[in-house]
Amino acid sequence: MMSEQAESLLAGMADAGCTADEINKAERILQSGSLSELTRFLKQCRCGLLDKMHESQKRVDLMDYLIRQTEKQSIK
Repeated sequence: MMSEQAESLLAGMADAGCTADEINKAERILQSGSLSELTRFLKQCRCGLLDKMHESQKRVDLMDYLIRQTEKQSIK
């Protein structure tokens, strides 16, 4: 049986948008008892989420540019 703290951590990962594979890997690491490995893995997951966020920001910036261009044309 998993501790309440471990269940909370895994639920938090799901809430943060981690994949099922990532959550399963974290669970296996938790069961091995290696907190340093778990910390390292959580940091990797965080980097992946940041990469996704930066990609989304680039798309938002592009949409802003397209909106500005469209507005400029409608003024003419």
